[in-house]
Amino acid sequence: MDRTEYLQRLEAAPSLEPDRQEYFMDQLKTLVLQKSRELGRPMTACIQTFGCQMNAKDSEKLLGILEQAGFKASEDEASDFVLYNTCTVRDNANQRVYGRLGYLNNLKKKNPNMIIALCGCMMQEPTVVEKIKKSYRFVDLIFGTHNIFKLAELLFTRYFEKQMIIDVWDGTDKIVENLPAERKYSFKSGVNIMYGCNNFCSYCIVPYVRGRERSRNPEDIIKEIEALVADGVVEVMLLGQNVNSYGKTLETPMTFAELLKRVAKIEGLERIRFMTSHPKDLSDELIAVMRDCPKICRHLHLPLQSGSSRILKQMNRVYNKEQYLALAKKIQTEIPDLSLTTDIIVGFPGEMEEDFEETLDVVRKVRFDSAFTFIYSKRTGTPAAAMENQVPEEVVKPRFDRLLKEVQKISAERCSKDVGKTMTALVEGMDDHDPSMVTGRLSNNIMVHFPGDASDIGTLLTVRLLESRGFYYIGERIS
Repeated sequence: MDRTEYLQRLEAAPSLEPDRQEYFMDQLKTLVLQKSRELGRPMTACIQTFGCQMNAKDSEKLLGILEQAGFKASEDEASDFVLYNTCTVRDNANQRVYGRLGYLNNLKKKNPNMIIALCGCMMQEPTVVEKIKKSYRFVDLIFGTHNIFKLAELLFTRYFEKQMIIDVWDGTDKIVENLPAERKYSFKSGVNIMYGCNNFCSYCIVPYVRGRERSRNPEDIIKEIEALVADGVVEVMLLGQNVNSYGKTLETPMTFAELLKRVAKIEGLERIRFMTSHPKDLSDELIAVMRDCPKICRHLHLPLQSGSSRILKQMNRVYNKEQYLALAKKIQTEIPDLSLTTDIIVGFPGEMEEDFEETLDVVRKVRFDSAFTFIYSKRTGTPAAAMENQVPEEVVKPRFDRLLKEVQKISAERCSKDVGKTMTALVEGMDDHDPSMVTGRLSNNIMVHFPGDASDIGTLLTVRLLESRGFYYIGERIS
């Protein structure tokens, strides 16, 4: 295909989505098949994902586009096309990407026809894009979080333009449905119910890189889940930056609890999970739906971030310590078998020892089943980054270690409470350490290892929990 024909094909592209991207997937497939014949082998594509479940779901869509366009999926970064789907929640995520780019540069020197692309949250930061343009000029394609659906169009363009293509949107109100996706698991899947975030916690860069909240139409969500169930999925995880605020942007508003009730009616769907919930939006209606619907897994991730009301106000979390404790007590009273997990940040600007002690107090009172603990990471462009009294590392690290020790002690105690009980586990894979065992996930999100083989993967089995190993169980299957 010469340049004249390339320009003609660009001109002939439909203007409306998703027809436009289907067109470019077909055009790219013609090109990929031609190059595969020249190479005498299939062209390969590798996607590396950094970050959260939302990024993982985006990568499934990106891989689906590439496979429909003729690429063969590969885990080898020495592929013909390599895409990093990036995260920027903490600075170390950015540094990992910069480190990996140096490795890709060496691979590209050996294979000059290799195409390197970057997308995701990190690319929404203008300073990052400028740094890549200046210091990593071998990168071929850069796009952000709002237009991942354009991958085929952008890649098709790059093959002919022979220069770095940058297509990063500041924001969007567009949700493109019905694009392909290549799932990592045949038996479970994430399902986006909304995009973006309106909360603007002072430490968090997500609203700046993911944009404002926009909810998918419930009909599109139900249709997607029904198709997944027909394809063998038994468990879905509903995904959003704050699922509790789902439905506020719809023409006909709908609460997240109402959506859950509709999803639960889908025949053949066995389990429903969701993530993440903001405490300020968690309603009595949602607690009641979780309590009364057996399909909804007995696990709730409810980020605390800090136990100090003073620090929570600085974080712009819109609740205080007492409100969080009251909410946790209400949830645990209504759903006694629930596993409650959380996120906690140590070392937020201005955090004093007494603030940290308040966090420890909440941890001891709520007794979380597990907690993701983080040292505060300054993100340029957020209000917290400009705050005075940044806490030095020599103060933060001992606090972090104390918190981690407390969290792990309570987690081990919480895990042991169910020894002797019989529960249902979804088998997710073989045990990494014992080929005679499989690994399953209980409704409360805790793992159990028990005898089995590869034929069990993807099935729901009844298991008796024999022994607690601190953060997981050893069990036996019940026929």
